[in-house]
Amino acid sequence: MLGRFPALAGADLEVESGEVVLLSGPNGAGKTTLLRLCAGLLALRAGEAEVLGVNLAVEPRRVRRAVALVGHETFCYDDLTVAENVRFVARSTGHRAADADDALERVGLQRVANIAHGRLSQGQRRRLSLANALVRNPRLLLLDEPHAGLDEHGRAVLEEIVRSAPAEDRTVMLASHELELARRLATREVRIVAGQVHAVPPPAPAGAAVVAGFEPRA
Repeated sequence: MLGRFPALAGADLEVESGEVVLLSGPNGAGKTTLLRLCAGLLALRAGEAEVLGVNLAVEPRRVRRAVALVGHETFCYDDLTVAENVRFVARSTGHRAADADDALERVGLQRVANIAHGRLSQGQRRRLSLANALVRNPRLLLLDEPHAGLDEHGRAVLEEIVRSAPAEDRTVMLASHELELARRLATREVRIVAGQVHAVPPPAPAGAAVVAGFEPRA
C-alpha cells in the first residue's frame, strides 16, 4: 500500500500557523505523499516530522483529530443523506449536530441535505467533503486538488473557506495543478520535484525591472 506513494527524498519544509501554502510540482513528485504524512495516514520511514507539536515518528494517530484532509474520495456512505453523513462525522469527532448544519450551510448544501450521497453531482460531493472537514474544526486543513470537479459556485465556496482560514486560526496546505486559481489563495508557494521541496520566489511587482538569468535576493 505504501509503495503506491512516491518517496520524499530529503524534503525540508516549515509552515507557520495561519499560512496558506501551495504545493506545486509534476505528477508523482510527492505532493499527495506529503499531505498524507501530515494527516498521519502514512508512516514516517525516515527523517523527522512534527505537525502541531506531534512527533509523527512516535504517535502519528494523535494528530488526526486536529487535521482534516480533503482528497479525491469523499469517503461518504452512498445510502446516507448529505446531512446524515456530516452528522456522522460530527458525532465521531465530538461535535454537535448543529455544527454539521452550520458546515452544510457554509458550503451551500443545505437545500440538498436530505438527498442521498449517491445521487449527488461530482461538484456537490466535493463540497460535501469540505463540509466534513469543516465540521471537525481542524487546525490544519489539507487540500489535494481542491478545485477539481467544482463549478463556479463551488470554487467561490472553496475560496471563502481558504481565505477565512487565518482568521479562524487555521493553517492550509493545498496541492494543485490549477496554479492560476491556487496562487490567488496562497500566501506562499513551494515546488516539489522528485520528492524534494524548492522555494518559489514571489512574483515580481508590476513594472519591476527583470534581468535575464538573475533572481532578486529575498
